[in-house]
Amino acid sequence: MKRFFSWNNVQFPQTPDRACKRARLTLFSLCIVSFFLTACTAFSPIPSHFEAFERIPIKAVTVHDQRIAYLDVGLGPPVILIHGFGGSMWQWEHQQHALSRHFRVITLDLPGSGFSDKPDIEYRPDQLVDFFTGFMDAVRIPQATLVGNSMGAGLAIAMALEHPERVAKLVLIGGLPRQIMQKLTSPSIRRALETNVPHWIVSLSNQLFGGLMTESLLEEFVHDPALLTPAVLERSNRNRRRPGILKPIIAMKHAVPLWESGFAMRIGTLAHPTLVIWGELDRVFPVAVGEELHHAIKGSQLVTIPNAGHIPQWEQPDLVNDSLIAYIQP
Repeated sequence: MKRFFSWNNVQFPQTPDRACKRARLTLFSLCIVSFFLTACTAFSPIPSHFEAFERIPIKAVTVHDQRIAYLDVGLGPPVILIHGFGGSMWQWEHQQHALSRHFRVITLDLPGSGFSDKPDIEYRPDQLVDFFTGFMDAVRIPQATLVGNSMGAGLAIAMALEHPERVAKLVLIGGLPRQIMQKLTSPSIRRALETNVPHWIVSLSNQLFGGLMTESLLEEFVHDPALLTPAVLERSNRNRRRPGILKPIIAMKHAVPLWESGFAMRIGTLAHPTLVIWGELDRVFPVAVGEELHHAIKGSQLVTIPNAGHIPQWEQPDLVNDSLIAYIQP
């Protein structure tokens, strides 16, 4: 039986009802966002293997004095899989075997996420582009097809705009549009991006109440709750206290305006072959946002995935993998 947590049991200072309700909602949003951002992380040091359907060695390179963890499987044209902001390589666990039969598949944990180091930086879009370029240099890949999910799609777009020679093709899964705040339909993410709650409150809330919120958060990103097995939930709950997670969370709300005023303004100038993939039941950005992104990128293709939410490559991997293979193959 599901256990539900009630914020009515939390004691707040005596304030007007509206202010008290707003405080509860804000803390709830920040806590569950912190859960999503750590659902796929694990404890330092970097383990030797990635445990999914098969054991894959985890490698690491140093970029700007920071360890970047990654998987490297298969042979053929290089394809780099980029997770969403605060996610990790676990979001691509269903792609490793299928894609590596056709391509060299590189799956990294971005700085501030997963097994990689979490430097004390601002996590600006231009900083992530700099890290990503350094990563490609470190693994000696001059050019690759970039496949990004959510904000990872935003990083792929930024790479294509800033370093077009490094990008062969683009695949954008569930992101990243212009005017994010106007198109965002996730109440929890919206409140987290708009709040000014102090760092220490977010940290305390995560420690005290985080374990009760895992399932509620993941249900916002995954359409089918049956996929949220005890093993998936346990992985999320076990890793939510990983050190260093709050800096990227707080940085998210500062990165969005920089994206809007910078790379988002140039989406219409993209000239790379581009495939847009969208979950038909995405509750973060509705499928209409994907259609708009498709129309904004001249010559792009659009594939919608039925019975899938914001991470369709995890929820409907066979459909997504087939689309990726057909599109990326020369």
